[in-house]
Amino acid sequence: MLYKIYQLCIALPIIFVATVITALVTIIGGLFNAHVFGYYPGKIWSRLICRVLLLPIKVEGRENIDHNQSYVFVANHQGPMDIFLIYGYLNRNFKWMMKKALRKMPLVGYACERARHIFVDKSGPKAIKETIENARHTLQGGTSLVVFPEGARSFTGHMGIFRKGAFQLADDLQLPVVPVTIDGSFDVLTRMAGLNFVNRHAMRLVIHKPIYPTSHSPEDIKTTMNEAYNVIMSALPEKYQGYVKNDDQ
Repeated sequence: MLYKIYQLCIALPIIFVATVITALVTIIGGLFNAHVFGYYPGKIWSRLICRVLLLPIKVEGRENIDHNQSYVFVANHQGPMDIFLIYGYLNRNFKWMMKKALRKMPLVGYACERARHIFVDKSGPKAIKETIENARHTLQGGTSLVVFPEGARSFTGHMGIFRKGAFQLADDLQLPVVPVTIDGSFDVLTRMAGLNFVNRHAMRLVIHKPIYPTSHSPEDIKTTMNEAYNVIMSALPEKYQGYVKNDDQ
């Protein structure tokens, strides 16, 4: 009960003000340097939110990545807290690949556009091609991409199926794929809870070794996707092991 009172009276006002300030800084700064202002304000904002909510964070595997290399990071999607965990603690300048519908979010959606995050448009072959070309232009000079290949948050904490879009892009650009396991986010706040109180629970981010392209083919895409899936699954606790169908996939 005390933790809920703390969230309502202290954490919520801080998070609201921080979100507005972060969005405005990103929008204005993005006019001058989207590389810097598209990442660092969001990183600071995400860490602040995790700390204000008193959530213990553990990160493993940062030594597995080269800061001069561009990657396609692929992660399981346990819940809304995934955003703050990755943005705050991945420690890599990256762009999100996100649903086009998120552009409609008040203020935050416009900030994401100014930050040059990539909105996925699936309205037709031409739109999909433009999305890939946008990503190709963005992934330069060590800037990376983060994708949730399940395409939707879990209803159970278990992983659903992976879509091949991120792996197709990595193959097209011949970039290594880095599997990332998110653990604990589902226990903090589930998608079913909506805008609600969070539970105080530790969150863990596991950055696995990159999977480098070995060829340029549909077979390599499938192999990389299956390997990434299994690696991410391997780091989840036993209660979330195994595939469970996600109805909105």
